Amino acid sequence: MSQLNRCRLSALLCVALALVSVSVPAAENRIAVALDIQGAIGPATADYFHRGLEQARERAATLVILRIDTPGGLDTAMRHIIQDILVSDIPVASYVTPGGARAASAGTYILYASHVAAMAPGTNLGAATPVSIGGVPEPDDLASKGKGDGDSAGSKSAGSHMEKKRINDAVAYLRSLAQLRDRNAEWAEQAVREAASLPAREALEAGVIDIVATDQGDLLKQLNGRSVTVLDTPRVLDTTGMQVETIAPDWRNRLLAVIADPNVAYILMLIGIYGLFFEFASPGHVLPGVAGAISLLLALYAFQVLPVNYVGLALVGLGIIFMLAEVFVPSFGALGIGGVIAFVIGSVILFDTQGTGYAVSLPLILSLAVTSAGFFLFIVGAAVKARQRPVVTGREEMLSAEGVVIDDFEGSGRIRIHGEVWEAESSAPLKRGNHVRVTAVEGLVLKVQPKEN
Repeated sequence: MSQLNRCRLSALLCVALALVSVSVPAAENRIAVALDIQGAIGPATADYFHRGLEQARERAATLVILRIDTPGGLDTAMRHIIQDILVSDIPVASYVTPGGARAASAGTYILYASHVAAMAPGTNLGAATPVSIGGVPEPDDLASKGKGDGDSAGSKSAGSHMEKKRINDAVAYLRSLAQLRDRNAEWAEQAVREAASLPAREALEAGVIDIVATDQGDLLKQLNGRSVTVLDTPRVLDTTGMQVETIAPDWRNRLLAVIADPNVAYILMLIGIYGLFFEFASPGHVLPGVAGAISLLLALYAFQVLPVNYVGLALVGLGIIFMLAEVFVPSFGALGIGGVIAFVIGSVILFDTQGTGYAVSLPLILSLAVTSAGFFLFIVGAAVKARQRPVVTGREEMLSAEGVVIDDFEGSGRIRIHGEVWEAESSAPLKRGNHVRVTAVEGLVLKVQPKEN
């Protein structure tokens, strides 16, 4: 073969390779990012999901797999996650996994909002009724609102009407998501009004979800070629050879998750209050004040992102004030007992999150209530008693102290007191061995008078 033919053949091979590289998508571009929602959904979960979507865009991912196992969570955090899904330019496939997992309450809303809803065998979803601090009325009760005689109508509280508004708002919200993703809207309403739940296979048959996948590999296989609508634009998923990269929560998310836990926020609040109390009661120790200030600021940050019941917060503060007042005011236990009761009730209703996995543990409340009562009744009481003891050092201790005359004198002379010799002045003549009492201190001279026998 001539040199010219070799050059022509090499050129043709280069052109062919270039055409193949252009016509065949690079395998490394098929990247899916996996995010995990485990446990109660809160501010840290919403922040983690938002940052996870941003990292998925940076990595040019073509799919986000949201693995879910949650009992529910806060409404505000759930809505932030759903808003991110609805405006995402990357399809989000929510997958309830592993077997035994659930997408209850807030998880059901997120599943409905996702571009693809999938579940593993042995999982369930539903029970999407919003729960308030006063509990959830039964569906029959909701249906009977506004009916009955005048007495029953007069007995309906404002809380019942607020509960009805909350239920209706949740129904409308979940139905709108169902209509957006072409899923079963009737069952969505049952999940809210009747707290209905479904296992994976029945959810698929009812048109609530799109896929039942045994594992993540099966999920990717079933997603291949599926058409989804992303920002009103149809898109066909291509998961052939797709690599899945899991994004774990970073230190910021983990720290936020710890701080935003109601139990931790509750403890931080009490540490902050007690630390500042110590610092104000005994200035100069520094450490209690620093630790208290930091803890209180962290607690206030947690309260900012959590739905705090301010009546409960006021009761906690009032309970602490009453327990503190018991030390100074002789109330025969009335203030102390009232303080403990206010403290416990305030702690129970501090977070309006019953049924969401975000509430203060009752054993923690009781143990801290007993500890707080003991702290104020015994430790603070001991400090007050210590303040009331006679002074044993300094100028104040010399007042009323007793001494013995060393030499006879009139006007001024020397006395011995506490084993020390002092210059003393007296308006009455004194004899050696007389006992005297100090009435005043002027510099290094003591004013004395004879001690009465």
